[in-house]
Amino acid sequence: MKKKNTTLKELSEKLNLSVSTVSRALNDHPDISEKTKNKVAKLAKELHYTPNLFARGFRSQESHMLGVIVPNITHLFTSTILKGVLEEAEVRGYRVIISESKNNEAKQLEMLHTMMQFGVDGILMSLARKITKVEEVLDVLNRIPLVLFDKVSVKIPCTQVVIDEEEAAFNAVEHLIELGKQRIAIIKETENSYNSEKRFAGYLRALNHHGIPLREKIILSTEDISLSQGRRLTNILLSKKKRPDAIFAITDNAAIGAIKALHKFNVRIPEEIAVVGFSNSTNSTIIQPALTTVDQPGDKIGRTAVKYLIEEIKNPASDISTKTIEIKTNLIIRDSTMKA
Repeated sequence: MKKKNTTLKELSEKLNLSVSTVSRALNDHPDISEKTKNKVAKLAKELHYTPNLFARGFRSQESHMLGVIVPNITHLFTSTILKGVLEEAEVRGYRVIISESKNNEAKQLEMLHTMMQFGVDGILMSLARKITKVEEVLDVLNRIPLVLFDKVSVKIPCTQVVIDEEEAAFNAVEHLIELGKQRIAIIKETENSYNSEKRFAGYLRALNHHGIPLREKIILSTEDISLSQGRRLTNILLSKKKRPDAIFAITDNAAIGAIKALHKFNVRIPEEIAVVGFSNSTNSTIIQPALTTVDQPGDKIGRTAVKYLIEEIKNPASDISTKTIEIKTNLIIRDSTMKA
């Protein structure tokens, strides 16, 4: 038979102190003497007392817990964001509950409601790929502070922390143009996703800025922006009468798929076709040639999102306007665009 958790009441009875005195002693309240604090702490340790966060949150109206919902917890970029979230939350005295929507909208809504049932003070969320029920997210936003990061939407009026997607893509494509590339293909998402559209806008702006004509036939889209799709779409590009001389893929996985396809057909990289990816994943340095890619500062995104969420938790009465915080990126140049 399992032992029950020791309660505050049991501690108070054994110490002959009031429940409120024991509670304040455990919370290091200045009104309680050091002698009493030490006595309470000693017994609490002996009896393996664990505070009930839910009960504490109910009394104080604050749980000091943050909910985090992400589409895919195993994604490397997501893991770097979560590292920043966990570290910043700990510094600020908050615990974090992390959940995965698996890019499923119904699961995402279920997790939102579960987080609220847990009594979290606020929620950080990166949206699932397809969002059709914005009203349900807006309902949550009206009841609890919500900050979006990475995968966001203009339809949800809240603080959003993202990288400067368009500028990052502009710099990547401009790098290719400065190398003398003129027929630059892009592999992007079919979905009307925030990230894909912003990166496509940067691609278009770079071409326009340098007076390079837009070639519709080398703009390719896929719903699943994966390694296998990067390989498949590159095969299509190689079958064209006029091949591209560069490929900009909006994810590293798609770019690595492109490199694998180019290897299969003995295309020299970067002399014949240069390749640029996006996210600076671990695989970008393992693939040969090493991949030129946009470095996304996930740790900084996570820390910034926590900072703004706690600010909104602490100032619930203030009229916090909707704002987008854009984190700067760097282009990491490697052998897939420039030979050493």
